[in-house]
Amino acid sequence: MKVGFDSRWFRRYGAAAAPRGRLLVLPHAGGSASFFHAWGTAFGSDTEVLVASYPGRHARLDEPCPGSMEELADEITAAVLPFLDLPLTFFGHSMGASLAYEVALRLESRHLFVPEALHVSSRKAPHRLTPRPLHEQGDDALVDEVRRLGGTDSALLDDPDIRELVLPAIRADFTIVGTYGPRPAVPVGCPVHAYVGDADPAVSQDDMGAWVDVAPQGFSLRVLPGGHFYLVEQRAELIAAVSRRPAGTR
Repeated sequence: MKVGFDSRWFRRYGAAAAPRGRLLVLPHAGGSASFFHAWGTAFGSDTEVLVASYPGRHARLDEPCPGSMEELADEITAAVLPFLDLPLTFFGHSMGASLAYEVALRLESRHLFVPEALHVSSRKAPHRLTPRPLHEQGDDALVDEVRRLGGTDSALLDDPDIRELVLPAIRADFTIVGTYGPRPAVPVGCPVHAYVGDADPAVSQDDMGAWVDVAPQGFSLRVLPGGHFYLVEQRAELIAAVSRRPAGTR
């Protein structure tokens, strides 16, 4: 059955005609759905790709940003309910990995729905998190961190008008990340597949390996060349890895 499409919360790039499953992509702090535009047609006709569109940016610029991981996870969970008619797989990068984990837990505990798989990228396991209160510092500190991780074009942040436009969403996301502390390693009911760049300045291979503690249904770790945003240069390799475990083929 074809469900209605909530374009407020999700972007659908290159919709599959007759999908057998869905991949829900959750972007990083300061990121947007457009970052994953090329993923929309990369998984073939069997998989429909939805990318989360967070409040406070692009078409949702006038909407207030959520103030906590719990609030954002609750809203994403509610928004995804109409899309549970097909098998669902998650991919989350950086902040999005924690968000994907929290949404997976909510779907299982509140709605008895278990995703096919949870793909987590460049983010410490929930019980290994060491939050930094960057959101309490000035704009320059936030910009320096974004540049260190490589998530946004530095030239864009050098433009005062663009910087003023994007900084509120960046600060809101860093507030979510900075207040989401270590928590018990509550297991998910699906396999977990972790990915990290071998030169990531913020997340080690050991940090990613700790996701095994929430993955009694199976775990794998893939290390790829690159830093925190290895997935830009290694997009084809990462998509191939995720494609080998699509929704509906657990």
